[in-house]
Amino acid sequence: MSYPTYAPSSRAFDPGNWPVKSYSSINGTEIRLLYGSRRTAATFTLSYQNLSDVEAQEFLTHYDEMLGTFSTFDLPTSVFKGWSGDASAFDPSGSMSFRYQEAPKLDSVKPGVSSVSVSLIGVLS
Repeated sequence: MSYPTYAPSSRAFDPGNWPVKSYSSINGTEIRLLYGSRRTAATFTLSYQNLSDVEAQEFLTHYDEMLGTFSTFDLPTSVFKGWSGDASAFDPSGSMSFRYQEAPKLDSVKPGVSSVSVSLIGVLS
């Protein structure tokens, strides 16, 4: 099963940073070394409001199929629906997959209706 194709109600994206290591000497001089040419540790938090319980369960099923936080997957274009900028801004190198940072969170809004929050972390492939 692929990641559910619903458009999120809201998105929060942290683009991560380039792998940098800083060293400080005794006199306070700082040396910074760049250990790569691509950003790492990008995070995505996606919220889906007022889904049916069956639709909400698809996120739990996908989480189980990915073995929790173990396996990576690609996001469908529907995740970027409503974004008027270029979707490549989220992955300029075009080589990022995602994995779950934690289990999806489900909130029961009323009988038969749920909201889901998903936290993902970017993994370079």
